Amino acid sequence: MKSHYLLNLMMKYLMDKNFYITTPIYYPSAKPHMGHAYSSIIADFFARFKRIDGFNVNFLTGTDEHGLKIQKAAEQKNVETLKFCNDISKTFRDLSKILNLTNTDFIRTTEERHKSSVQYLWKELEKNGEIYLSKYSGWYSVSDEAFYSYDEVEEINGKKQAIISKSSVEWMDEESYFFRLSKWEKPLLDYYNNNPNFISPPSRKNEVISFVKSGLKDLSISRKSFSWGIQVPNDKDHVIYVWLDALANYISALNYPDTNNDLFKNFWPASIHLIGKDILRFHAVYWPAFLLAAKIKLPKKIYGHGWILSGDEKMSKSKGNILDPIEIINKYGLDPLRYYLIKEVSFGNDGNISQKRLEDCINSDLANNFGNLCQRVVAFAQKNCGGKVPNKIDFKEEDLKILDNIKSNLNSIREKIDNQDINYYIDFIVNTLFETNKYFNDQEPWKKKDDIIRLNTIVYTTLEIVRKISYLLYPIIPQSSLKALMIFNIKESELKFSTLENHNYLKKNSDLNKIDILFKKIEKTND
Repeated sequence: MKSHYLLNLMMKYLMDKNFYITTPIYYPSAKPHMGHAYSSIIADFFARFKRIDGFNVNFLTGTDEHGLKIQKAAEQKNVETLKFCNDISKTFRDLSKILNLTNTDFIRTTEERHKSSVQYLWKELEKNGEIYLSKYSGWYSVSDEAFYSYDEVEEINGKKQAIISKSSVEWMDEESYFFRLSKWEKPLLDYYNNNPNFISPPSRKNEVISFVKSGLKDLSISRKSFSWGIQVPNDKDHVIYVWLDALANYISALNYPDTNNDLFKNFWPASIHLIGKDILRFHAVYWPAFLLAAKIKLPKKIYGHGWILSGDEKMSKSKGNILDPIEIINKYGLDPLRYYLIKEVSFGNDGNISQKRLEDCINSDLANNFGNLCQRVVAFAQKNCGGKVPNKIDFKEEDLKILDNIKSNLNSIREKIDNQDINYYIDFIVNTLFETNKYFNDQEPWKKKDDIIRLNTIVYTTLEIVRKISYLLYPIIPQSSLKALMIFNIKESELKFSTLENHNYLKKNSDLNKIDILFKKIEKTND
């Protein structure tokens, strides 16, 4: 009996150490922009954090390749639709490499593994009495691949558009299969109430609840007016609505409907679906309803982050205001862009980025604060400690105070990350860097050459904090952090957050390596 209890406890612990994060599944009607890069970088941040905190991480991204919008884009280019998808999807796969993402899978909705999974899901919904054939009449946005009610449409200069997205809509009237979405209005509201953290941040949750309370209508989930999509089982005249198709990628990538395979058992329900706020309705209303209807567990959390703005507008292909992340990376480097987006865009809110603020961020935080600290302490140790980690040390109260700061806040950091409080995390790092630079200056080791133990202790303490901060910075600026950790010959495979509680981690008398300048200051000209 006792062994059975211990086995269950062990299984629960192992399950708790699995982490499944997904990006939005990107719609490849044109090349990626900064908004795509932002979502992916944020997801990679969480994946890297959890991985070095001892979690088994599954990180999914991919491309949504069906629907009328894709078909029309291919026609405009006079390219066969699948070839068009292949070419554009490759740009997103390439972007993953350029952004140094650690995704474990990249799914395409044109893959056979996905198609078979979606068709099985359809059959399950049909078997459960959730689908019926009728006629659709209403407003449809090709750009959004979404249906809108009369209340969600406005007329501007004689043209109809969706109020929320400002995308053009057109009246559509055709035979369609419907999902009994209205049936799930109360169960969804009950679920939101019983699972208060299911939708984040709170403003998004309130938005979703308000939408559902206004009344849910049955959802058209097939189209006859175009053919580029997954065929409805046993009806060759209909293709499955792109959002029912696309949303299923989160489980098709886990080999659904085989729910007994290791991927599905370990990683479903997903820990977090990370999405832009413009697709919140699909993820927080339609997707949970589909899952409830199919008797599949719901993901643990839907997080709708803000937009990356250009001026006062969301970046979009239709507006022609796209910032190319690759151009920014080529000019400033990848890690500076990652750091800037994570620090300067308050997570959950919209963020207006600019070249000036990026340059200021590189100079102040990366070059002056982190890079300079690494260079100073290593150079001092090379000159005064024989280029080795000091051997004889004696921690005093002022040393332990700054060392304990990270240790004592480690559980808070973990908790904040579990609540997607990136702002707390980055503020903690910036403040710690400031305090460490202040500590090194205030302790004045250059004046302690007649007290070698004190000099050694100050250097050891500062080196140890450099190590700890490099660990904390790794999810944000992985390449630069690993360069900093080469000071100590610490490899990526050795990174473990658990070592942040150890004040004597660095092996005494081991060699310290010189490093190149981590971040070059941006020389700014007068306006």
